[in-house]
Amino acid sequence: MAAVVSREAYFEAGLEVLADLGYGGLKLAQVCGRLGVTTGSFYHYFPSWSAYTTDLVEHWQNGLTGQRVARLREDPDPHRRIDGVFEVGLNLPHGAEAAIRTWSSIDPKVRKAQEVVDGQRFEVLREAAFEILGNDRQARVFASNAVYLLVGYEQCTLPPDPTGLEWIAGQLRNALDAGRFATVPE
Repeated sequence: MAAVVSREAYFEAGLEVLADLGYGGLKLAQVCGRLGVTTGSFYHYFPSWSAYTTDLVEHWQNGLTGQRVARLREDPDPHRRIDGVFEVGLNLPHGAEAAIRTWSSIDPKVRKAQEVVDGQRFEVLREAAFEILGNDRQARVFASNAVYLLVGYEQCTLPPDPTGLEWIAGQLRNALDAGRFATVPE
């Protein structure tokens, strides 16, 4: 008998497929196969593949990004907020994130979700950096660099180096604390 799984499990399986096989590998058979369920079980939760992919992107946008950003914003300490964003960023499913970026290049709805996610990540970093630096231009440069670092890491074809990513994120954070962004031209 096939296993009974939750709606959430379908989203997690979809993200795993994206991480392992990329956007081109995101297929109903792959998702169901990972869960050990039939397609009938899938259709119990989702009326169509299109509905599933729409909900998967929404889950990624709101559940994995929007809710995390909202929790981070609750911390009154801007240094801890930045550390929290970096911690989340270091532990993202980078393969799935890269696949979603590929998907966003061909699907306008996914592109819109990607823009929202990038904007949320940028804005929480900019807000915290502004509290530390007191200068919006410098805060924007810091936040942009942090987002560029993450996106570049996810899009690069070099072998993943989580330790290197953590190190460079630390360098960026240290530069903020040392006031190095104060020299950013206006």
